Parts: sequence; structure tokens; C-alpha cells
Amino acid sequence: MTKLRLIKGMRLVAATHNSGKAREIAALLDGNYVVVTAGELNLPEPDETESTFVGNAVLKARHAADISGEVALADDSGMSVAALDGAPGIYSARWAGPDKDFAMAMRRVEERIDETGRRDDHAWFTSALAVAWPHGPVVAVEGRVDGRLTFPPRGERGFGYDPCFIPDGHAETFGEMDPALKDRLSHRALAFEKLKAALID
Repeated sequence: MTKLRLIKGMRLVAATHNSGKAREIAALLDGNYVVVTAGELNLPEPDETESTFVGNAVLKARHAADISGEVALADDSGMSVAALDGAPGIYSARWAGPDKDFAMAMRRVEERIDETGRRDDHAWFTSALAVAWPHGPVVAVEGRVDGRLTFPPRGERGFGYDPCFIPDGHAETFGEMDPALKDRLSHRALAFEKLKAALID
């Protein structure tokens, strides 16, 4: 059986309507691919009905690949909070509501932690990546970075929950950190290393 490969210079559909995530994906691919987004192609967003990050990444990649007829790459990621028993987890984007208001989502996290009365500030980001070939195979990997929460959130860089998350071994939040440093440390970067090992020579 021929080993699956992503050939440099090929076009990849990033199965996302999130421009920040799309930019990060393109940067993590070192500019070696032509990345177009599902949003640019006007592809509908599927309902994320799976119970794990990997399951949702596979669902999104398969959906985008089969509709577009091109190889698609999907990320499903989120922040899990120890004091909230792993929430918001796969529902991280939903906590931000239909307007993707992550300032509101971070306030919601802080309020929920206050309600529990727990002092545990441990949190982690998970990123599952899936690459799907149209009506063909799918390869999926997962990366995780641990850290702690800080409130009020700090920094204007990054996106999502980045301003309230400090990765272990660092003093800055992902929202304050130089993007190049974040790209080396992040859950998505760790997942991409695994993906490159599996699919890119």
C-alpha cells in the first residue's frame, strides 16, 4: 500500500471559518502549501456531533474533503479546566455563543470556577488534527499543552481563550506571547509535529 503523503505546493482546504485559526494553520505548515478555507469556498459548517476532539476533527475534515473534492485539514481544539471537570472542552467554541464572543466565554469560565469554590487553576489546551482525502482515508493526531489560568485575561494576541492561559514554564499568556514562540509551544504545534511525522517527509 502506498504511504499517504502531503506533497509540498499542493492545495489544502482548511476546514474552518475562523480566520485566526486559518492563519495559524498556514504558519504551522511553513508556507509549503496553498491553504484555502472552508469559509472562502462557502462550504457549510457541519454539526459537531462527536464526543471527542479527534472525532470532531475527523468529521469536519471528511465533510470538507467530500464536498470540495480536495484534501482537507481540520482542527478541533479547546480548553479544559480542572476545576470544571474538563469543561468547556469540546464545547469551548459554543461557550462563546453564536457571535464567537470569547471575552464573554472567559468571563463565563471565571464565574463557573468561582461557583465551584475550587482553587485549582490547572487547565490544558487540546488540538486534534485530521487530514481527509475525498471519499478516502483519514489520518488524525492529537496534541496537548498544560498550564494555568489567569484572570483578568491578558494580551491582545492570539484568539479564543489565549489571553487567560499561561503555558507551564512561562510567565506570559498565549495572548501576550510572541506568535512565533506560541507556534513552537502550542497544542496545535505539538499536533502538527505529529502530523508532519505521519504525512510530510
